[in-house]
Amino acid sequence: TAISVVVLLMLALWAGAALEERLMGVAGLHSSLRVVMARMSRAVLIVVAVLVSLSLVGIDLTVLSVFGGALGVGLGLGMQKIASNYVSGFVILLERSLTIGDMISVDKYSGKVTQINTRYTILQGLDGVETVLPNEMLISGPVQNQSLSNRIVQIATQLTVAYDSDLDAVFALLEQAPRDVPRVMAEPPPGVALKRFSPDGYELELGFWIQDPENGRGSVLSAVNKNIYALVQSGAIKLAYPARDTRALDAQMVSVLTGLTRS
Repeated sequence: TAISVVVLLMLALWAGAALEERLMGVAGLHSSLRVVMARMSRAVLIVVAVLVSLSLVGIDLTVLSVFGGALGVGLGLGMQKIASNYVSGFVILLERSLTIGDMISVDKYSGKVTQINTRYTILQGLDGVETVLPNEMLISGPVQNQSLSNRIVQIATQLTVAYDSDLDAVFALLEQAPRDVPRVMAEPPPGVALKRFSPDGYELELGFWIQDPENGRGSVLSAVNKNIYALVQSGAIKLAYPARDTRALDAQMVSVLTGLTRS
């Protein structure tokens, strides 16, 4: 009998793994739906195998139902968070609000979703650090998803140009700066905005768009800033510098101030 129980449990585990592998390979289903079906099918097979094994060893299942009720109340209080995470995981997989590869921000964490499990989700930051997030955290709080329905993300850089600059010419030059950077999109085109008039010059903002935020923003921003730097070095764009007024004092005023200082 013991051998039969072991064989039955091993068969259930093998069948569950085989069924999960088969479902994950179905091309017509969404990846999230495949995960849900695979996990649920495997869980059902294991539960059935356990119940059959208990019957084989002579345990009356009706007796277990009595103890199961009391045990369930106790476990329910102690495992409320765990159960909530599992339920949240199935909700995420069924709703498809998150998929593998999405770029998201949750609380102080941000990065790319690399795994969605029934209890937790793994988030990989752009620095390579992986964070394990309980699924309840993704359901109960706000989640910023950069890849949900529109993967296009805007990046902006700011600079201040001198007041004697030709703004039309500067705008045209800045709009061309991102165009030779491979990851920058041609449509929508880059744009320049005059943000405000500072004491030293015109404050401008150059905005451009990418469609692969999962590859990071820093390298693209650096490439665009290097192109702007080349324009500054060539003299095509004149950056603003802090303006300071200096006044020359005549000899009489200097002597008066010196006398006041000594007194």
